[in-house]
Amino acid sequence: MIEVLLVDDESYVTESLQRTIPWAELGVWKVHQAVSGAQALQMIEEQQIDIVVTDISMPGMTGLELMEIVGERWPNIRSILLTGYSDFEYAKKAIRLQAFDYILKPVNDEEFIKSVTDAIESLKDEWEVHDKYHLLLYKRKGDYSVLRANLMHDLLLGKVLSERTLKDKLKEYEVAFDMPAPSVILLIQLGKHYTAMDQHSISLMEYAIGNIAEELFKEQFHVWFSKAPHDCLLLLVGLKVDVVKEIELLDNYEAVRRGLLKVAISEFRIHVSNYLKGDISLIVSKWFTFPEGLTSVYRSGLSAMYLTAPNESSSVLFLEERDLQEKIAVKSLESLYRPPTLIHLLESKQWEAVRLKIDEVFRDMETAPREHLYEVFLSITNAFMYIVHKDGQFISQIDQYAFDPLLTQSIIVSLEKLQNWAYEMLSKLQKELSESEQYTKSYMIRQVHELIGGHGGYELSVKSIAEQVYLHPVYLSKIYKAETGEGLGDYIIRMRMEHALYLLKNTNKKIYEITTALGYQNPQYFSILFKKHYGMTPNEFREG
Repeated sequence: MIEVLLVDDESYVTESLQRTIPWAELGVWKVHQAVSGAQALQMIEEQQIDIVVTDISMPGMTGLELMEIVGERWPNIRSILLTGYSDFEYAKKAIRLQAFDYILKPVNDEEFIKSVTDAIESLKDEWEVHDKYHLLLYKRKGDYSVLRANLMHDLLLGKVLSERTLKDKLKEYEVAFDMPAPSVILLIQLGKHYTAMDQHSISLMEYAIGNIAEELFKEQFHVWFSKAPHDCLLLLVGLKVDVVKEIELLDNYEAVRRGLLKVAISEFRIHVSNYLKGDISLIVSKWFTFPEGLTSVYRSGLSAMYLTAPNESSSVLFLEERDLQEKIAVKSLESLYRPPTLIHLLESKQWEAVRLKIDEVFRDMETAPREHLYEVFLSITNAFMYIVHKDGQFISQIDQYAFDPLLTQSIIVSLEKLQNWAYEMLSKLQKELSESEQYTKSYMIRQVHELIGGHGGYELSVKSIAEQVYLHPVYLSKIYKAETGEGLGDYIIRMRMEHALYLLKNTNKKIYEITTALGYQNPQYFSILFKKHYGMTPNEFREG
C-alpha cells in the first residue's frame, strides 16, 4: 500500500518516471504527481503519501523548502531529492534536513529504483516497530478514564492479575490505591429524580457523583470510582496506609474503621442531595483485602442489590451489619471456581471445554441448595460479560437478562431454567465471537464515518483519523478499502465536495470561506477538485 508523490515543475520529468519505473514490482500501489511545492503539500494532506520525490529547483517553493515543511509536519514520510546541480552545498543542506537520498539529474533508472526500494524497506522497518506500539495503544483504548474503567471491569468480572502486573497498571493509569488495603465496595444506584434525564445528563450526574466522592473520602481513604459492568455505579474505598497504622493497634479498631466510613458516607449522601438535587441508594459491602476479595464481594453486593428492595428512595444498606449474604458452601460450588476458570476457557475460545465446565457445575448443583442459583448465575454472567466486553461489544446486545433484575428472577427460579439459559447464552456467545473480526472492522468503519461526519470532520486527513482510532494510516486505509471498495482519501474528498456543494447552494459564503471551512488552504486547488467531481468550477456552479 505504498504511495509515492513525484514533484517537479517540469511535468515531463514526473510523467517519464511514472511511465518507466516498474512501480508495481517495487510494491508501490499508487503514484501521484504535483507541479509545485504548494500543490504537493495539498496532496499530502489529502492522500496517504509515504515517499516524496522532489526536484530542488522549483519556482515559488524549492524542493528543500518543501522537504523542510514535510519533515516538520509528516516526519514519517521519506524524502528523495532530485537536482541537476551537483553543488555540494545542496547535498549538505539535504543531509541536514534528513533527506533519505539525493539523486542527480538526468535520473538513472537503476539508481532511482534502488533509492526507492531502500526507502520502502526503511518504511517497512518503521511500520513493524510502530505496529508493536499500536498494539499497546489499542489495548489502552483511549484516555485514562477509559483505561481505569476497563481495568476495574476486568477485576470485578474475575480477571486475575499478578500483584506486580496490577501494581504496574495502577501506577500507569494513575490510580492511587494501596495493595493490600482494607477495603469496601459501595454500589450506588441513582434515585427517581435522575430517571427523567437524558443519557447525556445522567452521564454528567455520574461524573459529578464521582468527583464528590473523591473529594469527601480523600482524607482517610483512597477511592476508585467507576461505572460498574452491571446497572450501577461503583466506588472502591480503601483505608490509607497511614490511617491503618494509626488505628490498627486500638482495641476497637473495627469500630473506629466502621465509624470513619459511616461519617464519609453520610457526608457523601448529603452533598449529592444538596448539589445534584437527587437521592442515591447505596449497598456497602463487608470489609475485604484488596485485590483478592474484590470479585466475590462485588457478586455479593449485586445479590443484595437485586434481591432486596430499599425501604425508601434514599437508603444505605451495610452488609456487614445485616447479613444478607448467603453462606456459600465452598465444596458444593468448588467446580465453579476451580481452574481453569470460565474466563480462561472463554479467552482461549475452548468452546467444548466451556460446555464441559458448565456441565460439571450443574451436576454439582443437583445436590446443592437452591439458594446458590443466583451465585451460579452471577458467576457465569460475569464470565460471559468479561469476554464480550473484551471483544468490544455489550452483553445486552446478546442477552437481555444481563441487566434487568425482573427478567433475571425468571431465570433463577429453577436449576433447569438456569441451565437452559447458560447453554443458550454460550451458543450465542460462540456465534458472536466467531464473527468478531468482521464486527471489529465494521465498527472501525463506523468510527471513521462518525469522525468525518462530526463537527470539524471535513478538515480531517487520513493521518489525523488514523491517530484517533489508534491505527497506522496504511493499515486503516487497507481495511477501509477492503470493506468499502473506496479509498479512504477518496471518501474524505467526496464528503468534502458534497459539503461544498451544500454550502454553495444553501449559503452566501464566499469561495475562499468555503475553502477554509473544508480544510483547504488553496482556493485554486479546491476549485480543481470540485471541477473534477462535478464538471464545473464552484463559481460556475453558483452562477448556473
